[in-house]
Amino acid sequence: MKKFLKFITGRLFYFVLLVALQIGVIIWVALNFVSATSFYIPTIYFLVFVSVFILVSGEDHPIFIVSWLMLRFVAPIIGLPFYMIFGNKRSSSKLRRQMAKYQEHYEKEMRIILPEPAGQVRNSLMAEFPNFARQSDYIRNLTGSQLWEGTAVEYFPLGEDAFVRILEEVEKAQKFILFESFIIAEGYMWETMLSLLKRKAAAGVTVRLLYDDLGSIKSTPSNYEHILRQMGLKVGVYNRIQPHLDARLNYRDHRKLLVIDGNVGFTGGINFADEYINRIIRYGHWKDTTVMLKGDAVWNLTLMFLQQWIFTTEEDVDFTAFVPTKSYPHDGFIQPFGDSPLDGENISENAYIQMINHAQRYVYITTPYLILDTQMVTALTIAAQSGVDVRIITPNFHDKWYVHPVTRSNYLPLLKAGIKIFEYTPGFMHAKMFVSDDEVAIVGTTNMDYRSFYLHFECGVIFFLSTVCLAVRNDIERTLEVSREVTLEEQESTPLVKRVARAILKLFSPLM
Repeated sequence: MKKFLKFITGRLFYFVLLVALQIGVIIWVALNFVSATSFYIPTIYFLVFVSVFILVSGEDHPIFIVSWLMLRFVAPIIGLPFYMIFGNKRSSSKLRRQMAKYQEHYEKEMRIILPEPAGQVRNSLMAEFPNFARQSDYIRNLTGSQLWEGTAVEYFPLGEDAFVRILEEVEKAQKFILFESFIIAEGYMWETMLSLLKRKAAAGVTVRLLYDDLGSIKSTPSNYEHILRQMGLKVGVYNRIQPHLDARLNYRDHRKLLVIDGNVGFTGGINFADEYINRIIRYGHWKDTTVMLKGDAVWNLTLMFLQQWIFTTEEDVDFTAFVPTKSYPHDGFIQPFGDSPLDGENISENAYIQMINHAQRYVYITTPYLILDTQMVTALTIAAQSGVDVRIITPNFHDKWYVHPVTRSNYLPLLKAGIKIFEYTPGFMHAKMFVSDDEVAIVGTTNMDYRSFYLHFECGVIFFLSTVCLAVRNDIERTLEVSREVTLEEQESTPLVKRVARAILKLFSPLM
């Protein structure tokens, strides 16, 4: 009863209620249009034909096109207005101005650090491993994110391990803290962190906190940013939720970043909620991972945060105050990078695909969701059929009932191609990691699903010839020991009703 009362008095309830009322009005108007005019059939199908022509003439991914076509032909009354609201990705003039400023700052401020050292790093990688250098070039050319040495790294196989080090490093902050999270939720983890941030702010450290409004809508009160500001924190709320139908609802800030004094940075899968450190159990044991960087490569994380901060708050920021001041003995070649839904590029998925295509011996993958497009399926299939050992670990316990069947709907074609699939038996696999041949790895925030690839702001770190590669491989091998292998036989014997339900959900998965 307490949870129910909290829900119906929270702003998520009112947001859903108001959106539902608007949807109801759309349906009512459409139905009354049907009954009020004898020209309905030719009119509605003419409009559907025009919208289909516009859709297939655009640059959307084919799987999005198929999903929207199905919705429009199955339910033309509501399919057309829904596409106009949610499917149209044309940005408003204000959003375009924000994006231009966003990109201008990134390109300008990257030059604060002289490009020559990074160029030398790139040439060193090219001389030894041309394939890796080309993959690094792809990321740099599309995002501006430089490749670095002069950086120490540490890998944390569990959220609770990372949290201990996060608190230790934040405690040492002298100048500033940059903190970006998709979810913050009241509880032990967040209250411990908030207490520390409040104390550091009182001591003169500038604390900037950025969180996603929809990601935190169930776990924070509506006026939470004002409460945080009263504690001395600077606060930005990305894409504040408004109770109206708008395509902007699709765009979320799914990044997790923490930068201390420009010299220490963290990123990975963990949000600041108690399940991420197994303080509470929601879906069994929560498996998540984080990396800590110390040194030059932290600059990329700093720029990503400041870009998003400017994009959200429109505050003018002096970037020179955030430049790293310490270098460390390097641990391989390190390149943090970001991915934006507003630039028309699919950086994260293509970086994954490049790893798969270059693999010689193995590719190990962990992901909470396995919702794949044709390019990814093709890359995985070719790798497995070429003799590469491809293994994927997904959760055994699900956090979204409508997503897990879509994940499992992808098992059968992958298994037939020779890919090995495992489900993490102790609970929920939330880590987003790729590792290949002990030589290259990515740890970050990007899930293998349409939302992460096409609609979210994401980030990650690619490691070339770093100890992190071995650490990730060893962690995945330990995880495989407590995971259940999915067999081809069991998937082929899945009941027909379940297969049909999975297929329907899969068809509309890009719209979820």
